[in-house]
Amino acid sequence: MSNQKIKVGIIGMGPVGSVLGVKLQEAGCVVALCELNEVKRNKIVLEGLFLENAICAAARFDKVYASIGEMADVGLDYLFFAVKTYHLPAALKEAMALNSEKLKVVSAQNGIDVEEMLSEAFGESKTLRMVVNFAGGFVAPNTVKVSFFLPPNYIGSVNDACPESARQLAELLSSVDLDTEAVDSFEIQKRIWEKTILNASLSALCGIGRLTMAEAMADPDTVELIEQIISEAMQVAECEKMRFPDDFVRQCLRYLKNGGDHFPSLALDIINNRPTEIDFFNSKIVAYGRKHYIRTSLNLSFTNMVKAMTNKNIVYRIPGVSGQVNKKILHKGLANKNLVLAEFKNTDCFLGVDLGSAFTKFVVMDEKGNSLFRYCLPSLGSDKHAPKNVMQTIASNFNIRYSCATGYGRKYFDQADIVKTEINCAAAAVSHLYPGDKNILDIGGEDIKIIRCDKDNNVENFYMNDKCAAGTGSFLSEIAERAQINIAEMSSLATLSNYNKPLNSFCTVFAKTEIMNWIFEGISPQDISRGVYLSIAGKVAKMRLDPGIPTFMIGGVAANHPYLKTMLNEQFNKDIQVIDMPQYVVALGAAITARDAFVRSGQKIRSMEEEESTVC
Repeated sequence: MSNQKIKVGIIGMGPVGSVLGVKLQEAGCVVALCELNEVKRNKIVLEGLFLENAICAAARFDKVYASIGEMADVGLDYLFFAVKTYHLPAALKEAMALNSEKLKVVSAQNGIDVEEMLSEAFGESKTLRMVVNFAGGFVAPNTVKVSFFLPPNYIGSVNDACPESARQLAELLSSVDLDTEAVDSFEIQKRIWEKTILNASLSALCGIGRLTMAEAMADPDTVELIEQIISEAMQVAECEKMRFPDDFVRQCLRYLKNGGDHFPSLALDIINNRPTEIDFFNSKIVAYGRKHYIRTSLNLSFTNMVKAMTNKNIVYRIPGVSGQVNKKILHKGLANKNLVLAEFKNTDCFLGVDLGSAFTKFVVMDEKGNSLFRYCLPSLGSDKHAPKNVMQTIASNFNIRYSCATGYGRKYFDQADIVKTEINCAAAAVSHLYPGDKNILDIGGEDIKIIRCDKDNNVENFYMNDKCAAGTGSFLSEIAERAQINIAEMSSLATLSNYNKPLNSFCTVFAKTEIMNWIFEGISPQDISRGVYLSIAGKVAKMRLDPGIPTFMIGGVAANHPYLKTMLNEQFNKDIQVIDMPQYVVALGAAITARDAFVRSGQKIRSMEEEESTVC
């Protein structure tokens, strides 16, 4: 089998899967990738994958799939599993459709006994295990900053049935400077234990203490604790016939000191209140310790602490400033202050994120479409940690099963499962509230949209203003600033005026000049405000708004400029309804879209009632 004909599939495009994908492509293999996240997948399709820092490389891919089953036609020789262990059962179930006589499967994952799940599904004689000695994190959806690579990696057949496959893969990776050694089944087990001991010594500690690897290794107190965890795990491993050199503890500490100033993967899972791989790290050491009647007090303590933290709402327990910030976010964003938050850790919730040109809106809803949490941030705010804080608060308090991003920035938000246009999300939300024929008028920060929905709630047509931002939220902000009018008072000022001369210039630049002329002429702030709203109403009137059906207005302008509704009612001689909380409607539609996509995927929504009946 020549290198050019070797066909490799990779499930999971995290740092490990991304590095393997780039390097195997560089080695001349035909590489098929599977990535469920739509944002990341689209970036890979359009631009490729990039590695930087400790490993510098890039690759483009012709075969990038949204599901494992789509790789069936590739005719794979090898299938790498690079997903978290808690995603492995679902991945294996779908991957069985790819099984063939020639297929070999490779576990490129951390933890003890992970490969046993692959062996049960595909058979021991077709299963290999890889131990990777590199790590990194994403700086963009398709760019991995490789923190370190401490060669070599190791790969071996779990029962020595296919050593030639281990050698072939090791040679391929080594040929492109990802040094990898092929080893026998006994040696690969030793390397698995070594790597797991390293992970167990630091990962849980970093997650609980909110420490990077560099921070943990710089503190003599934590280093002493790490040494004790390693020694405890070594005692267990030696009872499993693993033999370590006399200076193994010092080797471990040297390895960990080279880890860099980043959070281990398990620590990030703890911090973001996601499931963790603790069952295959410290917990496995505890289990094997019990087998040999060895006390593993430290590993047991960290196992139970991690499980307790990931099973509970920990937002109020985050120490220091971060905990207070998240507490304030939660209090401000709750749609109903009387909500019992504990209920929503046990029922399916869905997240919609509307990344607009001016503001980013977050909405969490339950399976029935009820909004539970709403939050709004400036899209280009000075606090770069603000979006992360909001997402952490959401993850810590709600059982988010699926998420959708929309708006101008949707293609760059890789934390969402899917992305959709704001037109589709607006239609989904308004149709949820008001089914049937309708017009939707959305005046945002940079554009004006009119969306026409038919009786079945489908988007029949839509119309947008030209590229000029006249009549939008940014137009109003700039005009108010030039006229020295508090934009929050603009709507109230307009109600005090009977002025009937609209602003003639729709170009923001020329409009500013015209506003200055009004000021020089002594026109009052009340008349200027009404004149500006008249001009916007006139702008909207030139767009197509189908008569005879209800019209609903959404968007930030509708929320902050209620007088505009009065102007539009006069312009169209009809009652235009403003949806409740109009600035969050598109984000709500994204959450609804996430829920519907979740249901279409064949996954069942578990309501609180079902949970209770299961307990009974």
